[in-house]
Amino acid sequence: MAGVAPVAISIGGIGAPMGYLIAGAVLMLFAVGFMAMTRHVKAAGGFYTYITLAMGKTVGLASAILAIVSYNCLQIGVYGLFAVQTQAMLQVLFGVDVPWPVVALAAVAAVWFLGYRGIDVGAKVLGVLLVAETAILAIMGAGILARGGAHGISTSSFAPEHAFNPGVLAILGICFAAFMGFESTLLYRREARDPDKSVPRATFIAVGFMSVFYAFIVWTVVQAYGDVDVVEAAGQLAGGMFFETISHYVGPWAEVVMYVLIVTSVYASQLAFHNAINRYVYMLARDGVLPAFLGRTHPKYKSPHLAGQLQTALAAVVIIICAVLGADPYKQLLIWVNTPGIFGIGGLQGLVSVAAFIYLRRNPAAITHKLLVPLSMVSAVLLFGVVALIGINIELLTFADALTNAILLLVAPAVFAAGLLIARRLRTARPHVFAKIGSFESHDD
Repeated sequence: MAGVAPVAISIGGIGAPMGYLIAGAVLMLFAVGFMAMTRHVKAAGGFYTYITLAMGKTVGLASAILAIVSYNCLQIGVYGLFAVQTQAMLQVLFGVDVPWPVVALAAVAAVWFLGYRGIDVGAKVLGVLLVAETAILAIMGAGILARGGAHGISTSSFAPEHAFNPGVLAILGICFAAFMGFESTLLYRREARDPDKSVPRATFIAVGFMSVFYAFIVWTVVQAYGDVDVVEAAGQLAGGMFFETISHYVGPWAEVVMYVLIVTSVYASQLAFHNAINRYVYMLARDGVLPAFLGRTHPKYKSPHLAGQLQTALAAVVIIICAVLGADPYKQLLIWVNTPGIFGIGGLQGLVSVAAFIYLRRNPAAITHKLLVPLSMVSAVLLFGVVALIGINIELLTFADALTNAILLLVAPAVFAAGLLIARRLRTARPHVFAKIGSFESHDD
């Protein structure tokens, strides 16, 4: 959040905090139908399993391929953010100036090294890092409020003219990306005593907390610079904005702590993302959809090492191309590479909502409340609406030329269309492979 929120402020203005509240509200509605469906479906393949169950294997495979491409875009783009923040940390702590491509490629190598050996960041370790990161952000927010901000405390961020301006609509993609992975609560269904109650509760609490907390932190940063000056500050300081803010309002020690916590948590998240992508590719390769060699595991470490090598090579190539072309790691590697991923995941979430609507209509026994079905359709409309709004206002997000924006917009639909064609080809040429798409079990409680 510390690295991306300044972009939201520079584009959305003082209304940026509202973007996180809007994203949280829409995802709450999304979770209603999604959670209702999970009570009756044991999903093994993420979002695309639910899409396959309700909408068929052709759409399901297209969704799986879109998910792989989208998650790669998100993971690879974040190396730009990691490089900028690590570069700044090394400068602050040791006075060393390391070129950002060197930092990014070192991070790619480090992620590959642990992923190759089957080492992942455990839920407890990642949880501790995220809690620590949340704590330092909360300390920053409290420090700003305790000192009355730059010019006193204002609630103008939530006034309609600021909260719903075109800039806020343009940053919804950034805001939604901040919630990425909230659906991972499903991974712990088997460990929960009463998963039908505890998993939905945990999901709603997670989304609700993140929505309010993110909005609160961004609002306090607006107070730190004042309504008039915060957009200019966000543009000038970019990824260093939160660090400059906490140093001024809390102290230099807090800036050092924030750097360490942000860098370690981003690295841990990158490793978890890398391994998740590898498992996704591994699963489709084992099913015969992707080349068989990607479904092989290391004889000693049991990791999908070839899938990991492919993902690592792809990340390295993108970073090297950006470095050779003189691209900005923050504005172009992060924002431009992330943008197709944001579109893809937003579209997948919309499809899952449609899948929940279809599934609940077909299985009345799964409906526990009369509003479940209409809320599922409402969330689908809202999610596709958000994707459309981001597309309409994409130039405010990327600051790119028309051709670049068109390419970024077309990646997700082009990948999905290619997935549909691949599925149709498999259906006629390799029906035994087609039959394996979207492995799942359904059961009634």
